[in-house]
Amino acid sequence: MERETGMWAASALALICIIIAPHISPPWLLSLFVVLICALLFLIKKSRYTSLSIATIAALYGLELIPLVVFSTTFAIVIMGETAYRITGRGTKGYIPFTVVAFISASLVMMYSGYTVPFVAVTGVIVALMLHSILRDRQDGIFIETLGVAMTMLLFFDINYHVETTILITAVIIGFVFAFFSYKLKAADLSGLFSGALMGILLIVFTDVRWFLIMLAFFILGAGTTKYRFEKKTELGVAESHGGVRGYFNVFANGMVSLCGAILYGITQNPIFIALFLGSVACATSDTLASEVGVVGKTPRLITTFREVPRGTNGGVTIVGELAAIAGAVIIAAFAYVLNVADLTLVAVTILAGFFGTNIDSLIGALYENKNLIGNAGTNFLATLLSGIFAMAVYYLLISF
Repeated sequence: MERETGMWAASALALICIIIAPHISPPWLLSLFVVLICALLFLIKKSRYTSLSIATIAALYGLELIPLVVFSTTFAIVIMGETAYRITGRGTKGYIPFTVVAFISASLVMMYSGYTVPFVAVTGVIVALMLHSILRDRQDGIFIETLGVAMTMLLFFDINYHVETTILITAVIIGFVFAFFSYKLKAADLSGLFSGALMGILLIVFTDVRWFLIMLAFFILGAGTTKYRFEKKTELGVAESHGGVRGYFNVFANGMVSLCGAILYGITQNPIFIALFLGSVACATSDTLASEVGVVGKTPRLITTFREVPRGTNGGVTIVGELAAIAGAVIIAAFAYVLNVADLTLVAVTILAGFFGTNIDSLIGALYENKNLIGNAGTNFLATLLSGIFAMAVYYLLISF
């Protein structure tokens, strides 16, 4: 009961802030009022993190570190969405009212604030859903969620990237349809659903659907080879955990660099960022195929010493795995060429980057992951980053001569 009372009070405070914020100047006056009210809400034990999150956003607004539209829309998305989630019943089905209420609230608030760039609100809602799915069992989840939403919207507010409404709607539909089916087919968990949807939407918005299809090719190849001889992998004790279901860690570890490449290309139109995108996607694909196919082949050898090691050892490589890696890079490069994203120079760069990346991944695994100095997600991220940089460097050298 105490939790619900605090949530209702927080919702009322958020609504008041949204209504009066445009009419109070300077911003620190409203900020001071909100912080004082939050100090009272903090006394309600189960609402401490909610009150802390509201007070923090209010303080950022009072210091003029975030604009009015980000301040108000953050409250609309997180507080109103969270209220809808709790009222209608927690659990997977609660994300539907969370989504609906958050989208409607954010749209109304932006209209009220006189801001007409819905893309900022869309990113805020999806980040809220993603963070909520990741942090739902943590008491401080709503605090992290609120800050994450505010900082994400501030980023895209500052970028000020124009997106046509039809393109945005198309991107949202495609992104969520892809993510939903991934979830239903047990290729992704709930956090993977929302992080995959976010990545898909950003790819389409900043570039076009062809770039999304290239990323989708990686996902399909990865999911398919994960299931390849799965019973044999289970028997050997080298099968992916959770049956190969991917979460947000896997999505961002393998896709963050390529997403940055797509966004940078969308902003600058510099083709060197196509190399960054394709190089990192090729690395992720090559490494996945090398691992999932090569692990059921002959006994692997450690990439640093070439001594035989048990299957599943980080840094272990096989001839079959290396061939699978090259095949994965070739598929990505050929697909990019067919879609007219890559020319022949970029095709060659992509294949080289894929082969380079899978072996860099093995090297990092042998040197650092086996010593527990880095996790698998960190290895994947570093490998895709280095492969992307490698692709950019090679592409630059090729076009310079």
